[in-house]
Amino acid sequence: MQLSITDMILHAGPVGQLVMLTLLIFSTISWTIVFMKVRLYRKVRLDSEDFLETFWSSTNLNEAYKAAEEFDFSPEASVFSAGFTELQKINRIRNRKDEAPSTDTLEMQLATMDNLKRAVRKAEAQEMTKLGSALAFLATTGSATPFIGLFGTVWGIMASFHDIGQRGSASLAVVAPGISEALVATAAGLAVAIPAVIFYNYFSNKLSDIDGNMQNFTTDFLNLVERDLLSRV
Repeated sequence: MQLSITDMILHAGPVGQLVMLTLLIFSTISWTIVFMKVRLYRKVRLDSEDFLETFWSSTNLNEAYKAAEEFDFSPEASVFSAGFTELQKINRIRNRKDEAPSTDTLEMQLATMDNLKRAVRKAEAQEMTKLGSALAFLATTGSATPFIGLFGTVWGIMASFHDIGQRGSASLAVVAPGISEALVATAAGLAVAIPAVIFYNYFSNKLSDIDGNMQNFTTDFLNLVERDLLSRV
């Protein structure tokens, strides 16, 4: 009797069914991550484009800071907010010391820039960690599931040969069903792994583009602040 793939899975032994269940769990989680990341990176792209347009059209940093609160998914907006908040903290400290901006020395301005750079670099790292979360699971799925499927196949073939020994017959009618059921595990492992690898590479490239755009904005923002601070010396 010719069996479908579903029938092969249902007629497999406990180990084979456990392997298939494990692959199903990997597949479900992987596709959930894929759909979530597609939506997230789309929102990141749209928010970043809108924020950059708003930032460069703003008349001052205070106006840009108020606008940045509207772009929750833009990493550039988060980096700018972290940098602007650090500048405000530095200005409050100077005001408590009753130091006028015009009396700032070059050394003080450089110290301000060091604090600002540390703040924006920390914000960059946090954004990259947030955007890259769960991608490691796709990499794990791509590398592990083929071997999980292979384990199911090897175990199924071992069971088939054991069955041959019990029946005392090695005819094709006896061997074929067990072997075909075992090979389903390998096919399932590859079916889970291939999309995971493809989307992992795709999202990694997207993440690299986001990181590059964020670093370009950070450089422009730091240059803008540094020119303003040096003009006060």
